[in-house]
Parts: sequence; C-alpha cells; structure tokens
Amino acid sequence: MHDASPLATRPIPAAAGIGLRAPHMPRVLAERPRVPWFEMHSENFFGAGGAIHDALERVRADYPLSLHGVGLSLGSADALDGEHLTTLRALVRRYQPGLVSDHICWGAIGGTHLNDLLPLPFTAEALDLMVTRVQQVQDALGREFLVENVSSYLTFRHAEMTEWEFVAELVRRAGCGLLLDVNNVYVNSVNHGFDAHAYLRAMPRAAVREIHLAGFTRKNDLAVPLLIDSHSRPVDAEVWALYAEALDRFGPVPTLIEWDQDLPELEVLLAEAGRAEALLDVRRTRAA
Repeated sequence: MHDASPLATRPIPAAAGIGLRAPHMPRVLAERPRVPWFEMHSENFFGAGGAIHDALERVRADYPLSLHGVGLSLGSADALDGEHLTTLRALVRRYQPGLVSDHICWGAIGGTHLNDLLPLPFTAEALDLMVTRVQQVQDALGREFLVENVSSYLTFRHAEMTEWEFVAELVRRAGCGLLLDVNNVYVNSVNHGFDAHAYLRAMPRAAVREIHLAGFTRKNDLAVPLLIDSHSRPVDAEVWALYAEALDRFGPVPTLIEWDQDLPELEVLLAEAGRAEALLDVRRTRAA
C-alpha cells in the first residue's frame, strides 16, 4: 500500500452523508450523485491494491471521505494489533480522510477475532486502558481520532459509572473527538432503562465531530423491551427526535446515515440523508 499521498485533506462538511457500500459503488461512480460526503469501513481497504482501491480513489477525487473502523478492538486486554494500526496509518496517509474513527469496545482476545463490537465494563480500569489506547492511536496517526459509543445488550454488575460518564471522561482524558451514535444512545436507553436525554446532556459539546443515524429492529416476543442495532431499516421516529435534540445541543455536525443489512436502493439512503439535511438546515438558520 502507498505510504504517502499528494491528496490534501478535505474536511467533512456539517451536512448529511451516507455510508457507501460495495453494491452502490457502481452507481456512485457512474452518476456522481449530489452527496456531501461518504464514509467507508477502513478494513475493507486493507489490501494493497486492486479494483476496490481504484474505485475508492475515484470516489475520493470527487467527495470528502471519512474512514470508519470496526477492528481495532481498543478495549481488549490484548495489546493493540501493531500490524492493524500500521495498515490503518498507511490507508489514512494514502487517502487523507476528513475524519478517522473506531468504537469504544473490544472484539478480539488471544488472537481470536469475534467479529462483533462488544461492550466494556464501565470501570476505572477499563477507562484507563481506553485512554491509553486512544492516545496510542492518535500518536500513530498523527491526528485526531474519533471514538464511537456502541449498542449493547447486557451490563456488568461491577460497573463503577454510567455509560455516559465513561464516554465523556474518555473523550476528555484522551483528548480525542467523539462520534456520537444517536441511534445507539436510544437503543441502549431502551435496553437498559436509562434517560437518553441525560446521556446527550453529559457529552462534551466541543468534542462531538460526527453523528451516526441508523435503523434498529424491535424484538416484540420477549418479556422485556429489546432493540437490536441492525442497520437494516429507516431511522426510527424516536431517533429522529433525539437527533433534533442533539443538534440543538451540539449545533450542525457532520451526520451519517448507516445502512449495512437488507441494503435498499440508493434513493432510499439519499432520502434518509435528505431528512437529516432538513434538520441541519433548521439549525443553520437559527445560528445565522
């Protein structure tokens, strides 16, 4: 993989972009739709070359780009995977994305990758580890790194703080940015019975660099409410309401529509992004 690039970094605008997945790539390259920016999963481009990089180079020539990782496993008891981090650094240098991010989670242990974004215990020990890991990544990349709150389906009895306290303190201590997934805040608020509005109020205003929106699946055949962060349907009305509240607190922030399963036609994603853009427009008008 190339280790340097003539590209200049193109900042991500405070507008609504979409996650670009492989089935939509041919249309994007052929039609060049009016999308403010795209986000791609970093690990999909860890190979050194080939058609997938040719396509990404063409996208990057016309659109601002964000790279969103799913494999750093920042909270694992294992050391950071040096090869993974080195490959990510080369990818970032090659494409000069406006934003780079991964998750507040773990997903590998003992060399085994579990292919999931698993929750951390909200303890001082886990917080110390995450602060160290995020700082390691920022040092390696030579730039700000964003961390994203994840959805979860269990909590730990030995937790010493709430999720929002953990996330806010991590961002403050590590000196990183926050990718605030509003859908995940809502999903967890239902699954674990907390106040989603209190979560938003706890987030450091200046640290929020990006917002994610996605659709969830509601499980109706259980004794207790359960939402699954499936990324397989339109954004729920309750999440749109929470997003509007987030914009009131944090101002216009780059916003991404995520859709990873049961992928619809591109027009559906563009319509979802258009709805987010309308809410962003309201906040821009208020700020003017």
